[in-house]
Amino acid sequence: MLLVGLTGNIGAGKSTVAETFARKGIGIVDADVLARDAVAPGTPQLGAIMARWGDRVRAADGSLDRKALRRIVFGDDAEREALNAIVHPRVEELRAALVADARARGNTILICAIPLLYEKTLAGQFDRVILVDAPPAVRTQRLVRDRGMDPQEAAAMIDAQMPADTKRGQADYVIDNAGTHAQLEQKTLDVWRALVQDAERKRTN
Repeated sequence: MLLVGLTGNIGAGKSTVAETFARKGIGIVDADVLARDAVAPGTPQLGAIMARWGDRVRAADGSLDRKALRRIVFGDDAEREALNAIVHPRVEELRAALVADARARGNTILICAIPLLYEKTLAGQFDRVILVDAPPAVRTQRLVRDRGMDPQEAAAMIDAQMPADTKRGQADYVIDNAGTHAQLEQKTLDVWRALVQDAERKRTN
């Protein structure tokens, strides 16, 4: 099985790229989904978050107020690392189980979408890495338009991440997403064709 890491800084369009791959029949393991599962009601991770940050991150129904937590951690490196220390080990466990299941089913290709792939030095776990990128100004505009963030909050989230320029030279494939949706889909399909060839070479070698 060809194991592929898919990453991109916030607002780059990683989720849209993942959706295109999924339509081509490739399995997707999404770290954002796993992170939500990791802090579901009743989990030890949610308990640890509530113990550290308390009512500031508690929604009216007792669940996690993600927006409030995001405001805290993206403005403070120490707080963000504390959150990562709580959530990421469980996310890794969940992802490892899904990868093992895909291998057992005989999947040809599996893509793991991981926003912090380089920050957490996970690239070495994958046969190929795809980076989705767009200029910071474009990503800021998308966060304001699509997620309702104010420009300062969007800029802070972008500044908190490792610069994409640092990641570009380490990726096997880079999908630039500063244009139209149709252009993004075509670039993604080009990479999909390359992955199919990579998977076939790995199978026959």
